[in-house]
Amino acid sequence: MVGCILTGHGTFAEGVGAALEMVGGPQEDFAVVTFLEDEAAEFPEKIAGAIASMAEKCGEVVVFCDLMGGTPFNQAMMAGAATPGVRVVTGVNLPMLLECMSMRSDGVTADELVETAVEIGRMGVAAPVLETEAVDEPEDGEGI
Repeated sequence: MVGCILTGHGTFAEGVGAALEMVGGPQEDFAVVTFLEDEAAEFPEKIAGAIASMAEKCGEVVVFCDLMGGTPFNQAMMAGAATPGVRVVTGVNLPMLLECMSMRSDGVTADELVETAVEIGRMGVAAPVLETEAVDEPEDGEGI
């Protein structure tokens, strides 16, 4: 099974990880790595260690990040480049994670998981408008 790591600024990863567990249940081979500003100096080692540990256990790893260009993303990219079988996805959202976690099995590769993540992530962003029926006003213009 492809191992998965969720990271982001502040408590983002903890919150999204908790929502994932609430909707999708506990996740196997899944880790949350937080990036807190006052721990910035330790974060490179923290994310690299999580990636190395998950890669050793699972072989392939997908790291889901909140924001392209931020510290969690940059550090995941650098640590991932030093570890074979690691892919990084940015712009994570809950529909993306739910779909990816539900499709993980022994036959699914990290590349397939990343392809699905990007597709479902895009589909999870929308701006729907609720259509409402207009309320008829009295003809004489007088209300209540």
